[in-house]
Amino acid sequence: MSEHTESPRDGVWAHSYQLVSGQTQQHQLGHTQLWVTLLDLEWQVREQTTAKGGDPESWHESIGHTLPSADVNVQRFVRSKDNGVVHFYPAMAKLPTVIRPFQPLTIPAGARCILYVGTTLWMKVCVGQALTELTEIPLAPPSLTWLGRNTREGELCYASSTYGRLALEAVPKRPWRAVTPVTIINEREKPLLLERFSLPTPFLGIYRNERGQLWTSGVTVKCETDMSSASLHIDHAVIAEAGLCEAIAPPREKLARGRRLVRAFDHIFG
Repeated sequence: MSEHTESPRDGVWAHSYQLVSGQTQQHQLGHTQLWVTLLDLEWQVREQTTAKGGDPESWHESIGHTLPSADVNVQRFVRSKDNGVVHFYPAMAKLPTVIRPFQPLTIPAGARCILYVGTTLWMKVCVGQALTELTEIPLAPPSLTWLGRNTREGELCYASSTYGRLALEAVPKRPWRAVTPVTIINEREKPLLLERFSLPTPFLGIYRNERGQLWTSGVTVKCETDMSSASLHIDHAVIAEAGLCEAIAPPREKLARGRRLVRAFDHIFG
């Protein structure tokens, strides 16, 4: 059944939306506006970033016949056996993401802590039963940064616009962010000052709980006693605090050898 309403509703990830030729679906989530138009022979996708102000909480979508002004750029895609069905799937960042605690945090020797991190997602626009991907859109303009000992040793990352929090309830829950629990274990003989660290976002799958909130697998970072390296482990599933979850998006990349990474210390912490 086609939908003809202009009334806004809550947007839903991994949901089948049915359009008929001439209709446009509009989305407003965070500081992003998106228009997806179905025509007889093509799909059209338009998007723009709205002026920042505050931290919006909702994702609204509506289906009608309204298009934005002509100065909004349009991407055009040839149709092929899609039956007018469009889906929207979340995706983690393509690069590692540098996370900062709300304030610098010291982890004593032999201690551990869990930081809850909310990272902004990309939106994949997919059509038809085959989920053919038309395009993907960052739901916040990505900002690049460098994490490493110097300009030659390190890696290019995205900079997170949110902070890691010790209390889960302090993490803002937004439809365009996924929460990752990061356990940091300090096995050194002296305290570890945590000012920022690199989250391996391309290796994290995305899950949705019964409240519609998005989570990723947990990450454990263990700092060895000799300070020469840190080991990073990606869990197989989400933590119990996330509630009952279903997987809705796989990681962008899979680990070639198991789920344990050993990386240069300065490439994880900076």
